[in-house]
This record gives sequence, structure tokens and C-alpha cells, in this order.
Amino acid sequence: MTSANRASASKAAPPNAMSPLIDRSEGGGGGGGYNTNYYGKDNSDVKTTDHGIDIEQQASGFMDDDPVKTLGDLDGDLVTATEERDLKRGLKERHLTMLGIAGAIGTGLFLGLGSAVQTGGPLGALLGYGTVGLVVSAVQFALGEVSALLPVTGSFVRHAEVLVDPALGFAVGWNLVYGNLLSIPSEITAICVLFAYWLPDLNPSVWIIVFIILTAVVGFSGIRWFGEIEAFFATLKILMVVFLIIFGLVIDLGGIPGVKPTYFRFWKNPGPFVEYIATGNWGKFLGYWSVMTGAVFSFAGVESLAMAGAETANPRKAIPRACRNVFIRIILFYMLAILIVGMIVSSDDDRLSDESGTAAQSPFVIAVSAAGYPAVPSVINAIVITSAWSSSNQALLSGTRVLYGLALKRQAPKVFLRTTSWGVPWVATTLYIVFSFLAFMSLSNGALTAFYWLMDLVGAGVLVSWICIVLNHVRLRMALKVQGIPATRLPWHNSWTLYSSAAALFMCSIILLTNGFYVFTKGNWSASGFVSAYLDIPLVLAAYLIWKFYKKTKIVSLKEIPLEEALMQAELKDALDGSS
Repeated sequence: MTSANRASASKAAPPNAMSPLIDRSEGGGGGGGYNTNYYGKDNSDVKTTDHGIDIEQQASGFMDDDPVKTLGDLDGDLVTATEERDLKRGLKERHLTMLGIAGAIGTGLFLGLGSAVQTGGPLGALLGYGTVGLVVSAVQFALGEVSALLPVTGSFVRHAEVLVDPALGFAVGWNLVYGNLLSIPSEITAICVLFAYWLPDLNPSVWIIVFIILTAVVGFSGIRWFGEIEAFFATLKILMVVFLIIFGLVIDLGGIPGVKPTYFRFWKNPGPFVEYIATGNWGKFLGYWSVMTGAVFSFAGVESLAMAGAETANPRKAIPRACRNVFIRIILFYMLAILIVGMIVSSDDDRLSDESGTAAQSPFVIAVSAAGYPAVPSVINAIVITSAWSSSNQALLSGTRVLYGLALKRQAPKVFLRTTSWGVPWVATTLYIVFSFLAFMSLSNGALTAFYWLMDLVGAGVLVSWICIVLNHVRLRMALKVQGIPATRLPWHNSWTLYSSAAALFMCSIILLTNGFYVFTKGNWSASGFVSAYLDIPLVLAAYLIWKFYKKTKIVSLKEIPLEEALMQAELKDALDGSS
């Protein structure tokens, strides 16, 4: 939307004023307006602007001057009016919570905690994960507050267009599209490695074909079925984590016959910290910092729960609750797990250096096998396989919904707006399934190297997403203050989140700039390590600048962010829910 269009939004707008994501377009000539073609027809009277999914009221076919009737027809959510014509509300709060848990609990917890203890020591690992846990909490609460006001498909990508700059939404959106395109074949490749733990002689192409088909089946199913499948996987992960934590505690306390208790023995010898790269306190700090930068990628995926805002029943209440619930459960599981690992496995155990990618490298397997339970590694390996496939499904959901959201803004070809009769964006899903065949590159050494380089291009993408989320929230809170609107009018708010978001923005930026510090130390230069850590930064900046200069976008003035209209819609929806 141009500055003139934004300035035309009045605080005295009528109750049925369009939302900041569904605004009226002024004129049909310039300013980036375009005709939305949802069903293969050229609806010349349906317009959008650069600042949202903007549809003129008389052309929408389902909006009139009666706000109560309009909201009743649209489940009370004008923000997602356009999307609701094609997408279906099949996700509930339970599904969102499980989606967040399924996205965050994976190989990072089951296989990666050992390397954290080896690098930082038991206390260094605990502090590293604890620090990132605080950042994740700030990200989740920021995401919940903004999504409660603007529950749209594409989540924080679309929020950035309204609250910061349309060019930022374009850059972060395409970064997510690209990253998720490569995440699916990456996870399928990991599944092949995991199956080799049992069947090393079987051709990996068998598993590639099987899981591409399974991923396609899930992707083309309705959103409700997707939610149920991911909820099932999340339940398996939770049960496994609880089992490992309890079993690890039993081992630590000497509850296994013939196994001596360890208590906090490994905290004394070899010690609570590990000197990493350097010696003395500086080396211990670098160990902690290395764990912290690695922990970020273990928590990746918690932000995906809000991606399907238009496919969630009562999203203004469901998304914030899910954000809070996911935060509590994830932090609890990770902190307890890292504490237990630090008590049952020594940081100088050579077995922690295993890089097989199977259950053999899990610190839980190392401890449990020593206690005389040889069947546990196979159970963990099976759970990790479900985790990898679950992550593949998450990437499919996140990527296709972001691509759909970009297409709504004409930042992607509008062919990606096409959906099935049961609400699946089938063109976007087909694109992702086609790219999943890149997993076959893992069968060739040369192609595998090229594939890993492609993956490295988005190695820091999760930090870019988190920065976008907290920046959106900071801008929202600043706009409220500038416009004289109390934060208590937000559908969901917390008094301290402006400060936590500012702190998280600072921490994410610092971690993004230092997550590859290892390659700059003496004798440790690695081209692939440098690419993995930093190449995503210029890619996002380039996308931002290209769209900014091409579309001549501007950073949205805090005074011109149309908050009053969005708040009025949220309040009207809440009033209707209360009277029903």
C-alpha cells in the first residue's frame, strides 16, 4: 500500500472497515494493485494493494454493510476472509500445540545433546540451552501476541509486510520457501541413514521412494488429517522423552542392579565446563557460546505452529494458548534432558564423537547400553525416524503456506493460490513434492556434496525468522504507543513482552553474527562452515533490496500502521463469540 493509501485509513473507520490485511484499494491504476484470480477467472473488480490481501467490499461476494452478518458468514474473521474461501479451518488448539512440539523435539534432543555436553561440559550445556530457551520464550510470546491480532496464513512473513516493510516480508518469505524446499529431501536423506542402522545392505532409494510417497499423501490430505498425524508423532516423542528422562534419573540414582549411581560425579571430574578452542575461563566461555549457537537449531520449528492461521479454528485464542503451552513443554523437556545427560555421561566420553547420524551417537543410548538394555537403541532409532519424517511434514506445511501467502501478495506466481475442494494448496504442494526428489542426490558422492552446499545456504534461516518475529512485535508495541492505544486492547498481551522481544532481538542478532566464530579461529578455517553460518545473511539482504527498489516500498510509519481497524475487528469477533 502506498503512503497515501495508508494515510487514508481513519481511526473513525466504521465497524465493518477492512482489516490491515484486507484493505480497500484506492483506484485501479498504480500502486501495485492487481487482479486476484482464484478460480481461473479474471475478476477485474477484485483488487489488492501492496499492503495486503485487499478486496473491494462490493466485489468480494460475501461482504456487506452489516458487520454482524459479515462476521457470522466468515466465522467472525475478516482478517482471513480471502483465505477462508479456499482454505479450511481444520486445526484446533490441540493440533497447534502438538505441531510446535513435533517441530522442536527431534534429532537435536535425541542425538545432539551429547555433542553439547562434549563441547561445553554439563553446566556449560545446561546454561547454553537455558539461554536459548529464554530467547525461544520471548519469540513464542511475541509470535502469540501478533498472531492473535493478525491470524493469517504465512504468519510472521505477512506480519512483516504490515508492521515493518513489504520488502521484508518478501525476503523472509522466500528464504523460508527455499529453506523448506531443501529441508524435505534433507530429512528423507536422514531417514535413509537411520534405516541403515538396521538394514545396511538395502538400497537407500527404496526408503527415498517410500517416504516421498508418504509425505505426498500427508501433504495432499486435509489440514485436519495433517494435524492428527503430527499430534500422533508429537505424542510418541513426548512419551519417549519422558521415558528417557525417568530412565536416566534411575541410572543416575543407582536404581539399575549392578550399576553404580553417578549423581553429579561428572560435574566434578572432568568438571562442569569444557575448555573449547582456548584455555582458561575464555575457553570455558567459548564452550558455552558454541553450545548456545548450536542449541538454536535444536529449537527450530517452534515458530511453525502459527503458519496456518487461516486454517485454525478461533485462531485469536488458539494460537496464543498454543504458543504458551509449547514454550512450557519444550523448555521443560530440553532442560530436564540436558541436565540428565550431564549426570549420566561424561563430557570426555569418546563415544560422544560418533557422527553416524543414527541412535548410536545418542547420549541416552550410551548410558542405557552400559546399563545392560541393548534393545533401547533400536527404539530410539525408530523414534528418531518418526521425528525426521515429522520434520519433513512440518517443512511441507510451513513452506506451502508461506508460498500461498506470498502468492496472495503477488510476491509469488498466483498459480500457487489454487486449492483443492478440501482446502489444500495443491500447486504449492506439488512443487514441494517434486523438489523432494533431490533426496536421490544422496546416492552419489558428488551430488551429495552439491546438495549439502545448497542446504548450507539457509543454515542460519531459523535465526532470520526469529529476528523477524520479535521485530514485528517490537514494531507493533511501538505503534500502539505512538497511536495512543493501550496494549490491553490486544487480544492477548503481556506487560513485559516489549522488553523480552527487544532483548531477544539483540541476542538473535548477536548469535547470527557469531554462530560461525569457530572458522575464524587459528587452524580451523572451513569454507563450508563459513557458508553454512553466514551466506544466508547476504541472500536475505539481496532479496530485501531487490524487492524494495523494484516495488519502491518504504518502511511503514508507526503512525500509519492500521491498528485501530484490526483491533475493532478482534473486539467485535470477541463480542460475537461471547454472545453466542
